[in-house]
Amino acid sequence: MELICIGLNHETAPVEVREHFAVPAEQLGSRAKEITALSTIAESVVLSTCNRMEIYIAAEDRQMGLEILQSHLAEGRDDQEMQYLYQKTGDEAKRHLFRLVCGLDSMVLGETEIFGQVKQAYQQALGAGATKGKLNKLFQKSFTVGKRIRTNTRIQVGPTSVGSVAVDLAEKIFGRLKGSHVMVIGAGEMSRQVAQSMMSRGASELTVTNRSLERAQALAGELGGQAVPFNAWEETLEKVDVVVSSTGASEPVLHAAQIESVRRMRKYKPLFLIDIAVPRDIESAAGEIEEVYLYDMDKLQHLASQARESRAQQVAICEAMIAEEL
Repeated sequence: MELICIGLNHETAPVEVREHFAVPAEQLGSRAKEITALSTIAESVVLSTCNRMEIYIAAEDRQMGLEILQSHLAEGRDDQEMQYLYQKTGDEAKRHLFRLVCGLDSMVLGETEIFGQVKQAYQQALGAGATKGKLNKLFQKSFTVGKRIRTNTRIQVGPTSVGSVAVDLAEKIFGRLKGSHVMVIGAGEMSRQVAQSMMSRGASELTVTNRSLERAQALAGELGGQAVPFNAWEETLEKVDVVVSSTGASEPVLHAAQIESVRRMRKYKPLFLIDIAVPRDIESAAGEIEEVYLYDMDKLQHLASQARESRAQQVAICEAMIAEEL
């Protein structure tokens, strides 16, 4: 049996293309079983996440298996979309899967979520009867490799993106984010990412404000929050725990005096300010207030850069372990 992997990911294809190949989580097993019904293909596992879609197969003939699987994927898609797909066979496919479960092929180096996603994809294929000896051994081995690397290296230690740094800092300040109230000033992509991370870690309330109320409402709707007009957001300062600001304004929109005016009403509770705007949105003097923690883009990027450098040093160790396991 020949091992083959065909797929695309965040490095090879834009999101609008990845969306066309995406498979709903509840259909991973049935899609894998469907592929095993194709000529020469005996086993299959289908993996689909927001950053990638990959199909692993065991086929009687390598070239024929590639051609049949490509033909199957081409149904309903144009030639341009198919050009984004990569192919890996034999040991190259094995190495790719091992690197994948270890987080070496992820958008955030060393991230742990992919391990569970691969495991879920395999379990669904197994449950659907789409795997046999070849892929069972391969995927079970990949989980052993992933566990060894995560146990014996520091590849996953420390946040590596500005958003993840901000969320980790917030958890250090509040102990945990559960029940906290987040306010987003500005409705840009970075604000959305940070707010989304906060909500996924347990924040219970979200307020969004933007000069365009329509955009604020769109972001609030997406993340399950509420929108307020841009001229009324100061009232929210009395009750929020975290402020994420990114407006594109040429002057600060949040001043130390505004925070001072609500400190008593806030009962001097900690306030975490994340300024991801350039020029900066939050007056630097705000960070001098005792219970206020202010981090701007430079501070966040510095912390993320330190974590990335630390993880990068671990990559060589991980690659050596993968070669050994291969």
